[in-house]
Amino acid sequence: MSTRHKSRSTRLTAALAVAALVPAIAACNPDQNAATTSTGGMIANLNGGGFGGGDNPQKNFNPYSPSRLTTDYTYESLFQVNKYNCDVTPWLATKYDYSDPTHLVVTTRPGVKWSDGQAFSAQDVAYTFNLLKQHPEFDMEGVWLTPLKSVEASGDKVTFTFSEPSSPTLVKLANTKIVPQHIWSKVADPVKFTNEQAIGTGPYTVKSFNGQQLLLARNPNYWQADKVKVNQLTFSSNGGGGDTDKLRLARGDYDFNSMFVADIDKTFVSRDPEHNKYWFPAGADISLYMNLTKKPFSDVGFRKGMAYAIDRQEISKKAEYGYVEPASQTGLVLPGQKDWLSPKYTDGEVYPFDTAKAKQAFTDAGYTYNDAGQLLDKSGKPMQFTFKVQAGYLDWVSAAQIIKANLAKAGIKIDVRTAAPTDVENDRAVGNYEMTFGVHGGTCNMYTNFDDPLGSDRSAPIGKKADANFVRWNDAKTDDLLGQLKVATKEADQKQIVQQLQDVFVDQLPTIPLWYGAKWFQYRTKNAENWPNEKDPYAAPDDALLIITKLTPPKG
Repeated sequence: MSTRHKSRSTRLTAALAVAALVPAIAACNPDQNAATTSTGGMIANLNGGGFGGGDNPQKNFNPYSPSRLTTDYTYESLFQVNKYNCDVTPWLATKYDYSDPTHLVVTTRPGVKWSDGQAFSAQDVAYTFNLLKQHPEFDMEGVWLTPLKSVEASGDKVTFTFSEPSSPTLVKLANTKIVPQHIWSKVADPVKFTNEQAIGTGPYTVKSFNGQQLLLARNPNYWQADKVKVNQLTFSSNGGGGDTDKLRLARGDYDFNSMFVADIDKTFVSRDPEHNKYWFPAGADISLYMNLTKKPFSDVGFRKGMAYAIDRQEISKKAEYGYVEPASQTGLVLPGQKDWLSPKYTDGEVYPFDTAKAKQAFTDAGYTYNDAGQLLDKSGKPMQFTFKVQAGYLDWVSAAQIIKANLAKAGIKIDVRTAAPTDVENDRAVGNYEMTFGVHGGTCNMYTNFDDPLGSDRSAPIGKKADANFVRWNDAKTDDLLGQLKVATKEADQKQIVQQLQDVFVDQLPTIPLWYGAKWFQYRTKNAENWPNEKDPYAAPDDALLIITKLTPPKG
């Protein structure tokens, strides 16, 4: 998730608009009188902000529908893959085993019931995945785009059969929400099914929805109900847009939310320093993409000089409000993925800003400077490049201007050009650029994290759209490592291969990671405690089920 936000002047205008909205919102806010008192070791209610559903939200709890209301607390998956540290927690399944490299056997959890009282079974799991096969538009994780051949249930086991080893598919299977066969098999057209009763295995059921407010009630028969201490969850329409949400957050209406807020210490924390908190863990790498089919970008010596020439700290502080950290050159998102970090890079391998080292790297690579301090290419011409940036991505534009100033100190002239995001992204995809920004990594699928930016199968000739490898990195050793990672079923083997892929990033600099995009997360401790935070990062902000099963009433 990148940090794209409005200009300072726009934000001031927005702030005035918010102030004008205060009386009206205070009068109509449906959450204003929601009970939050904790009694008997339980929390009466927590407010989580918006309920999704798009611009015209309807009562739709189809977990595969693009216009669904929130279903994160109603439906569950086989495993919870922690989006912060990538730990895998058994959930509707108790374990998984590879009987051989092409057969994954999952054991389903006994004693789980759907919210209508019917027993959950392995048959529900097999039914769900075969439903996704019949309706590819439901396959949000893309499980059937992998070598998956079949899914069959027997007893409490579900066997996933692949045409070839495919360890990256595990995360996709783990994240897929499971639906009840006894409900969905009777639906004539699952694509149009709005699933208003929302029968699921999750900790909450739908209590009411009136277009302005969604209430979820704690499911007393949930299979781990003893861990759920919140009786009700409230979500609200943000009909006033982002400014309305910011106002509600600032005055304490929301117990948790996820949004960009400028100057958050002043606009949110200072309103109630005892209870108003935030945590913005790293999401993905925002990187400098150089077109590796062109000189001098194809020269690793030149790329090394570029890595030293850019001030990541300045970008973090000025373009990103100090909300994010400079990124590691390893391709990992740290510290969350530190368990995958090579022992060689325990310091994180973040390139320092050092113009002298940059110049030395350039001259070591055979480039020279003229008397005016301009860096010359190997034909003797001063170096100057265009840098394409998406108009409206103001933090990216600001970062590009910082890079322009940084590179000027190293003798390189940059022409920052902004254009419509779709135009910039199309040019990036077909290779019509010299320098631009790109995003990669940050998921718990390590194969995807490295295959997207580095796999030759994700690239394309100049003029044709690449799937993901927009820099056009093409290296036989990298492809071999990715091939090994794809079939490695043991985590120890996967980590060894991922460490070698980190070497590719560090030694060859196919992209230059600059800063981490943030995952926005604001929370209040007045009504609940044990939220994940920087000191206790037990989950990412979007790990809804891991969080709701940890929250407790406030002490004292």
